[in-house]
Parts: sequence; C-alpha cells; structure tokens
Amino acid sequence: MKMPQQRSLLSGAVRPVGAVGPSRLGTAQIDYRPVRDILTRATGFMDAYDFTLNPYAGCAFGCTYCYAAFFSRSTAERDAWGEWVRVKENAVDLLARRHAGSLDGKLIYMSSVTDPYQPIERKLDLTRGLLRELAASHRPRLVVQTRSPDVLRDADLFAEIVARGGRVQVNMTVTTDDEDVRRAFEPSCPGNQQRLEAVAGLAERRVDTCVTMTPLLPVQDAERFAGELRRTGVEHFIVQPFHFQRGKFVAGTRDAALGIVAAKLGGDANNVMGRYLEHYGEVREVLRRRLPRLGEGKAGFRPPF
Repeated sequence: MKMPQQRSLLSGAVRPVGAVGPSRLGTAQIDYRPVRDILTRATGFMDAYDFTLNPYAGCAFGCTYCYAAFFSRSTAERDAWGEWVRVKENAVDLLARRHAGSLDGKLIYMSSVTDPYQPIERKLDLTRGLLRELAASHRPRLVVQTRSPDVLRDADLFAEIVARGGRVQVNMTVTTDDEDVRRAFEPSCPGNQQRLEAVAGLAERRVDTCVTMTPLLPVQDAERFAGELRRTGVEHFIVQPFHFQRGKFVAGTRDAALGIVAAKLGGDANNVMGRYLEHYGEVREVLRRRLPRLGEGKAGFRPPF
C-alpha cells in the first residue's frame, strides 16, 4: 500500500507521513528529499577547493546577513530564509558509493550554503554520518564551517580522519563580542561565549581550528575581544567586512538590526554604512596587532593545507 504523503508549502517536496525525522523543528519546516550528488564542484568564492559538501539546504539559524539566502530556488524560499530546511536524505549513501580513496587529498569545504550543525543535526546525525564515511574510506583535506558549538561532538571523527592521513580544520564563526548585536543579526544562533568555549575545546583536543569573523559586526571593546580570542588557544583567524551595498539583509529583523548597529556606533540608519566601515577599520587594526595569524576576505579563506 502506498504510504500517505505531506507536501511542503515552500518547496513542493514530499515525504512519507511517519518517516524518521521531524517535519518541523522550532519555527523551521523540515523537508526530506534525495539528491543526485552530495559533492559539488567548488566555484566562485570557494574556487580554491575541489568540492563543497552541504548536508542540508536552507538553514534554521537564519542570520539576517546570510548570502546563502540568495541561492534559494524561489523568491518564497529566499523571503522565508531561516524558516525552512531541506534534508538531503540520501547523502550518506551517495558518499558511500564513491570508491574508497577517491577523495584522498581532495579539498572539501563543508558547508558553503548551510550550517552542517544547525539544530536538525541533533535529531538526524546526518553530518556525523558523512564524517564517519569520510573517516572510514577516504583521506580528504576537509574544512568545516559552522557557528554551532555542537561541532565539538565530532572531535573523535576529526581525529580519526587525521590519523588515517587526512587533514581537518574547523572554522567557527564569531562575529562580535556584543550580545545585543549578535541577537539582532543572529537571533536563532548560539551565543558568543558558547562558541568561544567550543573552539577552546577543539584546540585542547588538538583539532586545527580557525575563528572566522565574517562578517565582523560592531564590537564593544576591540582589545578585550582580541584577548578573548587569544585565550581560546586558536592561532588562525579570518576577518572581513559586511557589504551593506550588496543587500544581504533578507530576514525580518532587518530594521531592528540596523537600528541597533546605528545606536551602537553613535549614528543613525542613514549613515550607518560609512560609520560601520570606519569602525571595521579601527577594530581590524587591533586584531592585526593582537592576533598571531589574521587573514582577510577571500585570501583568508584559501585552503589552510
């Protein structure tokens, strides 16, 4: 008998009623769909890598500045960024079909248009399944990008990949030291302190780790912020400015976020761009002086190995 199905209002994807995994988590609608491949040839900003690996499409973190929203398949999905996630349900099977060793030495960036440790990962372990397959059959050069402390869970698999001859670096995004600013731009994300504690934990476990301040949002105290970053034990950092002119604000907190930034920088919404860029330059100089290895922009994201 054919199992009944429910249809997503956003994507048109269908999933069997009663299938493993929730159809909603918090405010995000969760859809499940098979894909043709899980590895995508890297282009554009990531063109120095061989592949990008995105276990999910969409992201429940829904950061207001996220460029990934503009890769959505429809205007409805773009406008609802943060409210939907599409699970690539056959991702592990696809990776398992690759010949053992075929990804040896390949540069893989996980992930370029989603967060592999967004909340649904706690329910599905999809990212962990992919890492387990990489650890068992390949020796990749893997960069993992996230803003979730949950990445610490997989330190054992990072170590296993390295022990087999691969390489791993975890990039943790930390955009500010100001929780008011963080809540305005990243209302559904873990707090700054949790992220700093996670990267410190990775560093203690000898996992290569980088803090990415991308984009760098308004900072309360640049000297103190630099000191907090240094105390994590991390040696590698990347910074880049936010590009207001590219229209990256897509979520519903845009006005509130801009208002808070303007207030923090002592201006108003009409001149926030110029004041921000001035502030960015001031903070960047402190970071350059205080941090051991600071890359910037696309050059900073060059493969670390």
